[in-house]
Order: sequence, then C-alpha cells, then structure tokens
Amino acid sequence: MKVSILIPLFNEQNTIIKILNKINFEIKSLKNFDFEIIVINDGSKDNSLILLQENSELYSKLISYDKNHGKGYALRKGFKEATGDIFLIQDADLEYLPNNYISLLEPFEKHNADVVYGSRFKSISVNKVLLFWHMVANRIITFCSNIFSNLNFTDVETGFKVFKSDIIKKINLKENSFAFEIEVTQKIAKLSPKPKIFEVGVSYFGRSYSEGKKITFKDAIFAMIAIVKHSF
Repeated sequence: MKVSILIPLFNEQNTIIKILNKINFEIKSLKNFDFEIIVINDGSKDNSLILLQENSELYSKLISYDKNHGKGYALRKGFKEATGDIFLIQDADLEYLPNNYISLLEPFEKHNADVVYGSRFKSISVNKVLLFWHMVANRIITFCSNIFSNLNFTDVETGFKVFKSDIIKKINLKENSFAFEIEVTQKIAKLSPKPKIFEVGVSYFGRSYSEGKKITFKDAIFAMIAIVKHSF
C-alpha cells in the first residue's frame, strides 16, 4: 500500500525541517508501505517556505499559497494532490511524532481498517502532561461528538487521523478551520456501509502557547457548532 503523509503548515519555521527529518528516518523501517510526503504551506509568513525550498529532498511535493485559510482548507488541497491508498495527517509542530506510524498503520495491514485515529488518552507511551482545561475541553467535545455520531472515540480532536483514500473521496469536506476534525468524523459516521474504524494509543508532546500552540478556546466553540451543523 502507498501512504500519502499530508503536512498542513502555518508558521512552523522552528519545527518543519525537524519533523521532515524524523518522518524520513521513520519510514525507512516501514518496508511494507510506499510513502509520499506532501507539505501544504498554508500562507506562512515566517521562513517556513524558504526552509522548504532549501530542503526539497525531504518531501515529495510542496503545495503553497499566499493567504492563510486554515487546516481544513490545507488538507482539502493536499487530498486532491495525494496519490496514496492511505492518507495520514501529520502536524508540523512536533506534538505528534512519526514513531507512532507503525501503530497507526498496523490496523490497515492486519485488520483491513478504513479509518484509524491516534488517541492521546489511550497511550501507554511517554506523554507530556496536557494543559488541564485543554483536556477538559477535549473530553467534552469528544463526548458530544460521540453522542451524535454513535461512535466511541476517546480523542476526536487528535491530530493523528488516517484514512483509506476511498473514504475521503466519498465525503464532501467544507470546513476550513480546525473544525475539520469534527466535520470529517461526523461525515464518516454517516457513511453506508459503515467503515471499519479503529483507535490506537499514540505518544503526545503538547506545546504551550509560548512555544507556538495555535488552537484556542474559540476553536472549541467552533468545534461544538460543527458537531451540531454536521450531525443534521
């Protein structure tokens, strides 16, 4: 199987080359898969694009545009260009590391999975302690999402989401922001026949706002609105 690793990027000059190096190191050991790495520069205003242009050997394809639109928009652009059988979303900020790929891809190889979410709350690996109110917000959002989707996720807001490409092609994604996480979950839940969905524990190293974390309380509100919007 071919895996398309999609990296939406906005102002991550301190981490983008590090994460690309880690990805390239990790995929060398995953012999049962072929990989392409697609970086989507979502209107970065720092030196991210320059660094990417100077290190083009680290990725397969670069999509870049001048204006920032949001994670959902960037991923839609990436999905259109991706050629893999599996789409794996990888954030550019070192919160989620590629050493989790073996766990994320195993259900596709051994159990014919259609969708795999990497949960920060099921992990037995080393994890950086989460901010308390972020954890509370995530639990509430996940609980409400599960009510409407009738799925039993522990971490619907995870940055590690992996899909068979055929699943993504069946749904019409529209959200531009972080609300993508909710939209894709609710729309997958409505598919018929029901896709085979798995959840695996992943390690997580969350950033503080001083380190560049971007998601805010406003995004939690948008997520709750998206749950209602995409459930009916």
